[in-house]
Amino acid sequence: MQVNLHDAKTNLSRYVEQALDGEDVVIARAGKALVRLVPIDDTPRRRKLGFLQSSAVATTDLKDGFAEEISSMFA
Repeated sequence: MQVNLHDAKTNLSRYVEQALDGEDVVIARAGKALVRLVPIDDTPRRRKLGFLQSSAVATTDLKDGFAEEISSMFA
């Protein structure tokens, strides 16, 4: 993505967030690229959801022994 310098001044925080998310952000003046926003740290910002999917399975009924107490809470 290439944005002009005036737009970058106005929306800098948005473009920084996009660069941190891995998007290529180039700031230009009069259509000529000047600088590129890049994160300093290469580690991913956001946690990857579902990375433990199917690795842990509950083999017991967690409500077993508490059914009466649970029912009484909603009575």
